Amino acid sequence: MKKPLTIVARIEAKKDSVDLVKSELLKLIAPTRKERGCLQYDLHQDNDHPEVFLFYENWESRELWQTHMKNAHLQAYTKATDGAVMNFTLNEMIQID
Repeated sequence: MKKPLTIVARIEAKKDSVDLVKSELLKLIAPTRKERGCLQYDLHQDNDHPEVFLFYENWESRELWQTHMKNAHLQAYTKATDGAVMNFTLNEMIQID
């Protein structure tokens, strides 16, 4: 049985842009959860460093996740947060146990 693709995306907003980035990230949740292949799409915010956000995602396949990455709502997020994100790290992972 093929295991799902796990994505861990860490977004660090600039200190003066936390509210903007958070509001734009929240807009991604509903449409993404409706996408074909999306098994899990959860947003987290660090308790001690509110500028740090993390998406924990599970997708049926890498191909379906790549389709997600090209969707209009992600392009809108990128445009709306241009210059507001200090750091972005994305890890593609597979569960090994």
